[in-house]
Amino acid sequence: MSYEPHGRHLIAGEWVAGAATFESRPATGAPSVFAQGSAALVAAAAEAAEAAVWSYGFAPRETRAAFLEAIAEEIEARGPALTETAGAETGLPAARLEGERGRTTGQLRLFAAHIRAGDYLDRRLDPALPERAPLPRPEIRLMQRPVGPVAIFGASNFPLAFSVAGGDTASALAAGCPVVVKAHEAHPATSEIVAGAIDAARARLGLDAGVFSMVHGGAHEVGAALVQHPAIKAVGFTGSLGGGRALFDLCAARPEPIPFFGELGAVNPMFFLPGAAATRGAALGAAWAGSLTMGVGQFCTNPGIAVIRADLAGPVLAGATEALAKVGAQVMLTEGIAAAYRAGRDRIAAAPGVRAALSSMCQAREGSPNLFVVSGADWRANADLGHEVFGPLALLITVESDAEMVEIAKSFAGQLTATLHLEAEDTALAGRLMPVLERMAGRVLANGFPTGVEVCDAMVHGGPYPASTNFGATSVGTMAIRRFLRPVCYQNLPEALLPEDLRGL
Repeated sequence: MSYEPHGRHLIAGEWVAGAATFESRPATGAPSVFAQGSAALVAAAAEAAEAAVWSYGFAPRETRAAFLEAIAEEIEARGPALTETAGAETGLPAARLEGERGRTTGQLRLFAAHIRAGDYLDRRLDPALPERAPLPRPEIRLMQRPVGPVAIFGASNFPLAFSVAGGDTASALAAGCPVVVKAHEAHPATSEIVAGAIDAARARLGLDAGVFSMVHGGAHEVGAALVQHPAIKAVGFTGSLGGGRALFDLCAARPEPIPFFGELGAVNPMFFLPGAAATRGAALGAAWAGSLTMGVGQFCTNPGIAVIRADLAGPVLAGATEALAKVGAQVMLTEGIAAAYRAGRDRIAAAPGVRAALSSMCQAREGSPNLFVVSGADWRANADLGHEVFGPLALLITVESDAEMVEIAKSFAGQLTATLHLEAEDTALAGRLMPVLERMAGRVLANGFPTGVEVCDAMVHGGPYPASTNFGATSVGTMAIRRFLRPVCYQNLPEALLPEDLRGL
């Protein structure tokens, strides 16, 4: 089912063209022309979103739940066109895209069920104590309320699950916040299809047209205009550290600063503890290679760094090298990502004390695996080694003792994940590492690999900076909705003036 993009923005229910344009750069097929975003388009979308707050933000939970479910249905109805279009734009295989579509619709339905249950509202009641001495206590109630219009930036590496209708948009809409999305230039036609699905769902339910808008990018000024518009009250972002930090600083510098929920990536360190390395080192190395090269390493949870005792490193290194050598060059999401990957590879290869266990060359839009080894001492001497290389590049840090492994763990910046590979005899060392890993990462794993983020109530996809800009938030799982809510306290209000969800407590 082929889709012919029209190249326009969706502004409050209307498809809008523009004078300035940009060309897409698909992995296969001919490029298409898309209208370039502008500050004026951003302003129109943000103002429409503010106008929609008064109806959508105060609508019953059932209305929002039905909207999320309708979006899922409309996305599924466009399934073949999405798979074909996203595959051409990104180079991702059909099976991956179909799985990602299922994840996208699944999280929409999960959020619908979650808000119907109502627990996310965190409703509280302190009854009045008129006889309390020396002073009586008034009746006090509390409930979470939507913050207002939210800006969402689509991610390059997930054209569905972290893009136009991804987890950020789903959680903002679940919270009762109208959304303005800046579509990613890596997959504009895919974004156009999904935006059409959201608008069709909105129209089905008769919701205010300003509840959702999408503006194409094409210029850096579009993102800046979006986070600086006074109607925008929070931002959700998945992308690079440099781009995310620039937007974060703009949010903080506004006359009214707003929260910026940026997921900026990580190296996701793994620790091969002695018992595990001794009993299954080669298998661990091969499994690491499989996780590392999944999706050409273009996952924010890609395990790019591992730590092991030097006297036990041989089997892990051999297993990883053998497995990686069988993986050829693959198409990456964009030419820019491929170029950045090659630059990162060259930076790591040139660092003092780093040796190549497996080195490969790739050109144009391709990426192929690289594996490097460095001692713990050389690692600590070069902070640049801890910077993410987005792609299938691995660095194995060898240490001389268990104590040095703990010290190396303390040297990592904030991470999305941290992983322990261990056997029963490693429990004592793992116990020493656990407090370090808990402070380091939002998710701690044992005997697994972090690629693959389950969408569920207990998931945390975030962590201390620079993994994310807000260590108390997650961009995956039902707790993601809390990012776009704020608590409101109600003191001695008549029942008729209370929000419906607070009455009768």
